Amino acid sequence: MKKVIVSVMLIGGLISPTISAKTEMDVLKSENIFDIEYAADLNISADGKTIYFVRHFMDIQSDRKLGNIWSVDSKTGDMLPVTTGDHLDYNPVLSADGKKLAYISTQSGKPQIYLTWLATGKTAKLTNLTSSPSGLSWSPDGKYIAFSMFVPGTPKSPVSLSGKPAGAKWADPAIYIDDVYYRFDGGGYRTPGTSEIFILSAEGGTPRQLTHDEFDNGGELSWGQNSQRIYFSANRSENRDFTPLNSDIYAISIDDNSITQLTDRDGPDDSPKVSPNGKYIAYIGFDDARKNYDNAKVYVKQLSDGETIMVSDGLDRSIDRVEWDHKSRNLYIQYDDKGKTILALQSARTADKRTILSDKLGGQSYGRPYTSGEFSVSENGKVAITYSNPLRPADVGIIDNKKSKQLTHLNDDALGHKKLAKIEEFWFTSSADGKDIQGWIAYPPGFDANKKYPMILEIHGGPVTAYGPHFSMEIQLFAAAGNVVLYLNPRGSSSYGADFAHTIDKNYPSQDFDDLMSGVDKLIEKGFIDTEQLFITGGSGGGTLTAWSIGHTQRFTAAVVAKPVINWFSFVLTADFYPFFYQYWFNGKPWDNLDEYMRYSPISYVGNVTTPTMLLTGESDHRTPISESEQFYQALKIQGVDSAMVRIPNASHGIYRKPSNLMAKVEYILWWFEQHKPKKEGDS
Repeated sequence: MKKVIVSVMLIGGLISPTISAKTEMDVLKSENIFDIEYAADLNISADGKTIYFVRHFMDIQSDRKLGNIWSVDSKTGDMLPVTTGDHLDYNPVLSADGKKLAYISTQSGKPQIYLTWLATGKTAKLTNLTSSPSGLSWSPDGKYIAFSMFVPGTPKSPVSLSGKPAGAKWADPAIYIDDVYYRFDGGGYRTPGTSEIFILSAEGGTPRQLTHDEFDNGGELSWGQNSQRIYFSANRSENRDFTPLNSDIYAISIDDNSITQLTDRDGPDDSPKVSPNGKYIAYIGFDDARKNYDNAKVYVKQLSDGETIMVSDGLDRSIDRVEWDHKSRNLYIQYDDKGKTILALQSARTADKRTILSDKLGGQSYGRPYTSGEFSVSENGKVAITYSNPLRPADVGIIDNKKSKQLTHLNDDALGHKKLAKIEEFWFTSSADGKDIQGWIAYPPGFDANKKYPMILEIHGGPVTAYGPHFSMEIQLFAAAGNVVLYLNPRGSSSYGADFAHTIDKNYPSQDFDDLMSGVDKLIEKGFIDTEQLFITGGSGGGTLTAWSIGHTQRFTAAVVAKPVINWFSFVLTADFYPFFYQYWFNGKPWDNLDEYMRYSPISYVGNVTTPTMLLTGESDHRTPISESEQFYQALKIQGVDSAMVRIPNASHGIYRKPSNLMAKVEYILWWFEQHKPKKEGDS
């Protein structure tokens, strides 16, 4: 899967033959992004012997992340390819009898549904769809595959121009927009239409559309035991555009397309999972209090009489995923705790019966060290997981009798001979109020505590997300350049409970700045940081906090503000998900609360900034539009601050989705910091 890269170093425009081969091999470089792989989309067989997964890799020719499906023996770790080729295969799902594997593949040019008979290795393309399918789900009887797919609507064009002569070349027609959500980050301007539910015969043919209405239907699909009903989640409320988190659980009959509503409350109900015995349905949700964050809880509803219990009561963490055990007695739940991703076994009947099985999940956010993870459950209790290691992206692991074991080693060939940064857990108390704050230190290869090193403070986005002891290409590359890297989970981060997250509710940025500065102070006390070389950067919410920080302190030598919010007033009126932001992050509309919006806007403090600052944002970012960066850039220029702006063409908020864009991001950050290091005696 690896691509061989041959590189040369240019010095003064000439190829240098004197660079040590050993040095080149040992030091991690940005082009090594194209060497890494990671595991995703796990599916374990009923007997627990075989795990199917997508082996993602980076294609250096097309500058894309691709992937093929592989299998791994859960006992020996032996791997075999199921699919091959320079395309993306994903969403593999096993049939109930374990004999067939359905998946989505782009090998024909557009995403289509394929089926592989595992005994023979024979493969067939089952569809010729015009839109991309998602959420494949087998019926228990093996006759159907359910999926969701976007169905285009009719573009609105109330005005038609007349008088165009035959053969004339006029401008493209005007585009009329009256939808609340009209563009999405990563997707661009919205095409009219809705997401609908389909079923496809396992023998191929024409898919049958089950839902036909103005709502977006789909998400995770779960079949009833008799293969006659499909359970799904959707926001089908009349005011759905301005209740963005609201959704309920529904069931649709495949016989007559009738829809039955199972839940009804103000808040999200998602991820329905029917128990193997067909008697219960588990789902995730919460009562919406219009706060910046709520813990997602697990509920179990009895399908016969509707009796519902909240089985995760007492767990002050947000549940991300849930699966039933084979006997319909317990649930496997996934949640984050103190920067780690946890898998636990939770009783489906008693809230206080819960056993932690592993804290080793993660490793899929290879750009920055965010929490992540997946799992898949067999009938005999073995669980496949994405295995996290601070020095490697996600591998495949297995949990057997509560013991976690790594099965694959996808990156030992690419990273095993590299000198990587050691990752160390780091706790301290905040100067704001003595609150305990967690973080991690990445030490550069060859670290010597008797020497002085430049420091980079790297701040996560969200803001309610979490970093952890997980592999990060950005952190490793910053450390490889000789920096001590500090990354923290300041107040407002997830994985520490609702109260910790609520400290920044309608209060962001605020004392999270104090948390960050306290972490820097505590690290400096260790004695190996050069206080004349303190650098700061972060992306999204981390970019916002970076801009906020340099408006409140002059201690940093240089800063890189990536894809930030600079002005909350303009952000709410230009971001893609604006009905959420003004309701959940502020006390009302911008024009009714101008003082509040501007009090938390970094642009309000630009007059204090003296730190050399570079802005970096994707030109197609609709989450934190590049106009936010442009405001800060122009304000800094007016202030006379040393400043620059880097625009990543065609990049959305997720800059790392193109490997070369991730390279550019890291290289520009390191270059900017290098330019602003203080000159030492003898430097030219």
